Amino acid sequence: MTEQKKLQHPLKNRHIQMIALGGVIGTGLFFGAAKSIQSTGPSIILSYILGGLVIYIIMRALGEMTVHHPSSGSFSDYANRYINNYTGFIAGWTAWFEYTVVCMVELTAVTFFLDYWIPGLPHWLVCLGLLLMFTMVQLISVRLFGEFEFWFAGIKIAAIILMLLFSAYLVTFNPQVHAGTINNLHSYASLDVFFASGAKGFLFSLAIVIFSFGGTEFVSIAAGEAENPRKSIPQAISGVIIRIILFYILTILAIICLYPFNKLNANVSPFVDVFKEIGINQAATVMNAVAITAALSAFNSCMYAASRILFSLAKQGSAPAKLAILNNINIPSKALLFTSFCILISVIVNYIFPEKAIMYLLTIATCAILTCWFLILLTQIYFRKKIALDKISYRLILYPASNIFAMCFLIMVMFIMLWIDDMRASVIVTPIWIFALSIFYAFNKKIKSKTNG
Repeated sequence: MTEQKKLQHPLKNRHIQMIALGGVIGTGLFFGAAKSIQSTGPSIILSYILGGLVIYIIMRALGEMTVHHPSSGSFSDYANRYINNYTGFIAGWTAWFEYTVVCMVELTAVTFFLDYWIPGLPHWLVCLGLLLMFTMVQLISVRLFGEFEFWFAGIKIAAIILMLLFSAYLVTFNPQVHAGTINNLHSYASLDVFFASGAKGFLFSLAIVIFSFGGTEFVSIAAGEAENPRKSIPQAISGVIIRIILFYILTILAIICLYPFNKLNANVSPFVDVFKEIGINQAATVMNAVAITAALSAFNSCMYAASRILFSLAKQGSAPAKLAILNNINIPSKALLFTSFCILISVIVNYIFPEKAIMYLLTIATCAILTCWFLILLTQIYFRKKIALDKISYRLILYPASNIFAMCFLIMVMFIMLWIDDMRASVIVTPIWIFALSIFYAFNKKIKSKTNG
């Protein structure tokens, strides 16, 4: 019996659309945006446009395979199906690792947002409490997870739209802000200001932008428990460009119009910092609450994605068979609990390195994201070789040129990260991770051959 027949299918089209919308909006926007703006200045808008184009190509490539064969294992299952078991093994465990580490990043981000109201609150204690609460939510039912994500995503989307409208009002009608905006825009016209840190700063910003878009692909994982994935998945993916324009380009534009980019505090959400600096403390408070909601939404989705990837790996024989067991309400509870237990590492990291935890975790997650995206594009090439074109109802535009362009871009970003002191170690760890997985794969294969023999 296939995993689609065993898993529930309670996620409706509205859940899938909100998971797709919410997957784009998390800590990368509400926390990392300040650092990315500081690294390159107003040209960060170009970074998001370029990064957005690449993630759209990746999502279209993944969408081809998802619409053709919906699976909760997503690109791990596709790599296993269209390339070989080894590639599926590497893709699956790297994806699980990515989502698990992103969970740690989102939990850690919440602690920084809470510092705005309650300075000195133990970060590790907050991480532990939230981890326990959300694990319980996902153990209860998939529908409850979908409802949580629907409302969490709805709150942050509504808040961003209201923030954009309020920012437009301030820029147009508030005399103090209006005057500052004119001066800012006048100075931004200079290339020396627009590219504040030159070509090097612009290239560095691409690495942070990549993390911002990480998690967009887990809407494909939700397809395995969607009511009508062949309708909802194309709709969700087709809206990627609009979401990037609305939630990244316009919000970043609002920030740099309201307040000089070089005065932003990199340790605070730029949305909070800007409204606080221009004297609208009530708006700053609201945006801090929204930032917490956004981080919890991303955490909720990534925990779901990690557990389903692990469940799929177990079904393939690439993880312990016990992790493929479903409980009496058809939830992969053992995979979920194992993932939750691994996320406990964030509690330890926040206890030992409370101030630097988020940067350590963020850089590790970025390397995992790059690896997963590259494997998605590689798998889609093999998919096209094995599946007749007339059987593919949802296709990547300008294939294979668009696929090759995106793969080259990801390789370039990985090399850029080697130049960044805070990120270099994570890049070096990536081949070590793949080597370790390869040894684990060989060992697992040997065990299975002896058992079958």
